[in-house]
Amino acid sequence: MKASAFLYPWDVVGDPDAAARLAGLGVQQVTLASAYHSTRALTPRHPGRRIVTAEHAAVLYPPDATRWTGRLLRPYAQSWVAGEDPYAEAAEALAGAGLQVHSWVVLAHSSRMGAEHPETSVVNAYGDRYPWAPCIAQPAVHAYLVDLAAEAAVRPGAYGTELESCGWYGFAHLHAHDKISGVALGDAAQYLMSLCFCVDCRAGYGSVGLDAEELRDAVRRALEPVWAGSGSGEQGWTGVEKLLGAGLAEATLRWRSQVARRLQEASVAAVRAAAPGPDFQVLLHADPASYRTGANVGTDPAHIMSTADGVVLPCTGGDAARESVLGPFAGLSGVLAANFNVVSGMGGSPGTLERDAAHAASLGANELRLYHAGLASGPDLSAVTKALSAVRGG
Repeated sequence: MKASAFLYPWDVVGDPDAAARLAGLGVQQVTLASAYHSTRALTPRHPGRRIVTAEHAAVLYPPDATRWTGRLLRPYAQSWVAGEDPYAEAAEALAGAGLQVHSWVVLAHSSRMGAEHPETSVVNAYGDRYPWAPCIAQPAVHAYLVDLAAEAAVRPGAYGTELESCGWYGFAHLHAHDKISGVALGDAAQYLMSLCFCVDCRAGYGSVGLDAEELRDAVRRALEPVWAGSGSGEQGWTGVEKLLGAGLAEATLRWRSQVARRLQEASVAAVRAAAPGPDFQVLLHADPASYRTGANVGTDPAHIMSTADGVVLPCTGGDAARESVLGPFAGLSGVLAANFNVVSGMGGSPGTLERDAAHAASLGANELRLYHAGLASGPDLSAVTKALSAVRGG
């Protein structure tokens, strides 16, 4: 199985040993961030730093002025990695070590855009805006994300790309100093809290036979017992239907799925149009549960596998977790990349990677993704090296 490790440019820039160290893990590919959201990241092996604070969503290359001049929504430049084009510098070093480089592009996730252009954000049923979550139903947001996908994906030397957050973002978010766990919300209640009521979404609900005001009131009524008690543990789509009612739930999902599909189809098409050739690989970080929001966007497996070259699926957890995301893709052709967290301090389990990868392969996975080679400790990376050696041997 082909294996790729996720990496940030700042893990490589300024560290002459980084590329060789990555190649020594036994991976054939690196998935290198070219457009990323705000974060605070550890660099445990870098010779010159230990912490990188990416203060806002940004591109890690110089954006094309001719593409963005005069546009309200445009990518932000970064200032926390030295050099004019840290992505290109890192990619060149990694390629020099024999690694194939693919770009890693985060799309609908930008707190700075929401802060500077609040009208672009998802608005929940209570009127609260989610500045980290651009509403993909808005034409201006859609156009910006499609152009960002094409530019950030097709960087010099890249053989392919992985598009993260290419769909709806919503309530769940690792925001600065999050304090939202006082009332427990299962993913059903989180879906209701992720429904958008901006002007464009209100009109969209009307297109599927819903009255936006009535829907908003229904969402509030459904959540009132949740706030009055200790939360809701309802999970899955059946939980959404239980909270909101099957008819309303289905109509909201129909509208949101149409919007997400349009973005996914347009983004993939734009990347392919900009790519240097037909072999440029386009994958989406995805979840087969179409109502889910976030980095791994909800998709319909048959549709997304007919649109992109494949998917990257979250496979950290037990056997049941892997079966739930890989199972719906059974029998579909394309890349099924099983994504494993290998940072033990972040809930990963590098020590079980050999066994977990074998289980994923038995379910149809044909590639591996390892999150995240720059963040992992030395012992974590040693465990990864051992596991990948065993996988190759098997």
